Amino acid sequence: MIVELVNYLLFERGRSRLTADAYARDLQEFGAYLAKVPPKERVVGRKYPQLRKATTKDVRNYVKLLTEKREYDGRTVLRKLSSVKALYKFMKLNDLRPDDPASIVPGPKTIKKLIRHLAVSEVSALLKVRIAGDSQSQRFRNGAIMELFYATGMRRAEIASMNLQDVNLESNFVHVHGKGKKERSVPFNRTAAIALRMYLGVRPKSRSEAFFLGRGGKRLTPQHVWRIFREIYKVAKLDHHASPHTLRHSFATHLLEHGADLETIRELLGHESLATTGMYLKVAETHKRAVYDKAHPRDKMDR
Repeated sequence: MIVELVNYLLFERGRSRLTADAYARDLQEFGAYLAKVPPKERVVGRKYPQLRKATTKDVRNYVKLLTEKREYDGRTVLRKLSSVKALYKFMKLNDLRPDDPASIVPGPKTIKKLIRHLAVSEVSALLKVRIAGDSQSQRFRNGAIMELFYATGMRRAEIASMNLQDVNLESNFVHVHGKGKKERSVPFNRTAAIALRMYLGVRPKSRSEAFFLGRGGKRLTPQHVWRIFREIYKVAKLDHHASPHTLRHSFATHLLEHGADLETIRELLGHESLATTGMYLKVAETHKRAVYDKAHPRDKMDR
């Protein structure tokens, strides 16, 4: 059933391979739980017929177990439950079982956290890092990827999926292949353009249409892009945890702080709803408060 759901997500719903694989991993874990297979004995791709007969009680107990495990926060539990719900909704819609045992199971309450972004100085520290690579092309490639993260707010999967024809170095625009086969055009700054040109000047010869290449002239995967970021982050020794998505948040927050309107940011990020982009408003309000308190002289005057 997991394979059928993955194919449905990929070919009918237009979800990305990363998303579909995440659903599959979550359902493998749930199947192993139902079959009482210990973690050390779990094998990727194993079939779990127990999934067909799971009850609402099984789903509730699984959520309870995940919630009690301290390594899982509320958001992770919600994501895993969402995968389970997707499976049984799919099975019911396709008459593979008459009921949906997960539909009435609530997830744990989560506390909305303020979006974490980096200060401009912290981003600068990241972009100044030059890690040693096996070749000049790798070093230039890594620098170009980091510049592109901050210049465009692109996701790591979007950067990995970039093709040579997607980049226009005359107008400084990149055609982005986003989630759910949604596409958008995003501008980038002069610094990023210089970094991209430098990489193209030493890019290995390859038949691949991919913009960024890995070993053997093959396209980088999102995991490779993550590893590149991680190595640079380690060298930068920032005080705060950061990920490629942190740079995406920093891109949006810094634009908003410097006068960009919310609708423009929504289009640049590829958000379907303005409400999603609205999460950056709270961050901007915090910045506005700090600037006001520092700049306004009244509270510093003698009374």
